[in-house]
Amino acid sequence: MSATVLLIDDDLDLLPAMEATLHAMSPFQVTVARDGVEGLEQVEAVHPDCVVVDVRMPHLDGLQFVRAMRGDPATADIPIVILSAMKQEHDIVRGFLAGTDRYVPKPVEPEDLVEIIAEVLTVTVQERLRHLQALAEEEPA
Repeated sequence: MSATVLLIDDDLDLLPAMEATLHAMSPFQVTVARDGVEGLEQVEAVHPDCVVVDVRMPHLDGLQFVRAMRGDPATADIPIVILSAMKQEHDIVRGFLAGTDRYVPKPVEPEDLVEIIAEVLTVTVQERLRHLQALAEEEPA
């Protein structure tokens, strides 16, 4: 059985292309959502093994989505990749502090995205917590 990946992005040109690419280049089952609210609904309906989410979206942005996932015991352990055009260091740190496992700047090569998803599917809860703790300790008060 292959892993199910939920793609969440409000770019209606990019989303179908990413979905088609993942279908073609990976063993993953792929489902999509157009914003964070729809993403949370899909998480409940589909129970994905991994989520790839954009940051800037209407209704519920990617950081809010990640915090909602990490705050719910039923979804806290699902690996999350932020895929965003927001590439400044403070954007990346905010993503990690929200709880993402990886922060990937757009654009990304499709084969790299497949590899990143495969990697985060192996991240343990303990590894995620150690990484978050190290980031929090680095963050100035």
